[in-house]
Amino acid sequence: MTLLAFSRHILFCLGLAAVSALVVRAAIDARVMDRPNDRSAHTLPTPKGGGIGVVTAFMLGIAMLYGFAEFSRLADPYFRGVILAALVIAVVSFLDDLWDWPFTIKLVAQFGAAIVAVASGLYVSELRVPLWGVVELGVAGPVLTVMWIVYATNAMNFIDGLNGLAAGVTLVACLFLAVIAEYQSGWFVYFTAMLLAAGVAGFLPFNFPRARIFLGDVGSQFCGFMLAMLGVAAARFEHVEMSSLLVPMLLSGVLFDVSFTLIRRAINGDRLTQGHRSHLYQIAHRSGMDASLVALIHWGFAALGGLMSMLFVVSPSALKPALPLLLLLPQMIWMAYVVMRARAAEIGRW
Repeated sequence: MTLLAFSRHILFCLGLAAVSALVVRAAIDARVMDRPNDRSAHTLPTPKGGGIGVVTAFMLGIAMLYGFAEFSRLADPYFRGVILAALVIAVVSFLDDLWDWPFTIKLVAQFGAAIVAVASGLYVSELRVPLWGVVELGVAGPVLTVMWIVYATNAMNFIDGLNGLAAGVTLVACLFLAVIAEYQSGWFVYFTAMLLAAGVAGFLPFNFPRARIFLGDVGSQFCGFMLAMLGVAAARFEHVEMSSLLVPMLLSGVLFDVSFTLIRRAINGDRLTQGHRSHLYQIAHRSGMDASLVALIHWGFAALGGLMSMLFVVSPSALKPALPLLLLLPQMIWMAYVVMRARAAEIGRW
């Protein structure tokens, strides 16, 4: 890519970030309030639904991408399927911000959106495994893709409990993914990651370090869904074995926290659909750690995942399986540290 082309892309994304910021500012004035409860990290009523700015900027950008940047598009059925599915997630989650629907309705919408995307043909059909070759997934491919999309969408929703955490992770992950995609000439992933990053960049100053508005389900679910779809698209990078692991590596901090929490709650016999304050990042905050520091630590996890992903792309086949496993080490250290703080703060059963 030439420097001139890259400069144009940056200017375009800055314009989308400005659009996002204007919509977020309007959402603050609309005053759809998130009132604190016993699970909240905030103590004062705060506007929510700021993710509508992210969605607006992204959809504007993707419309222009569809109309004027044909070389960066997926085949039309894939493209339309992804955008329709993203709209379903955005609309349902926005209505949920307004009316606080039960989790089951949100879950049905997530499965519906994932099925729409997969039905368009965009799913992981094979894995290129080092020292093994191509593994055809057959009918398991669409099923596993749907499960991945729903899981990643919920993971970003669950992690959105402190100022700037989910939005910052999304921004860092998208920037690294755009760099990797440009290197692989994966132009749909490159542009889509840049568009999502632009929307989040316009929102983040209103949410971190002090929150004038929250991302809301419309933002966190949309970001999770689009990152999941980018993971599916990145899995088709032809020259990178196990490329389906790139986005999970970028989201290693989020996925570890959510997976650890779900497993621990299942072992404890807790109802998994019931709201709680027992994610590792929440326990860290409850133990006295500054909320901004917790968010920055998760940004760091995303950046570490990004650096490891870049190394992953250029590593020989024999080293590739070990690199994702290395990302478990900082997560284990973080988990041990949070548990130690919880015990010192005498936080009860969590």
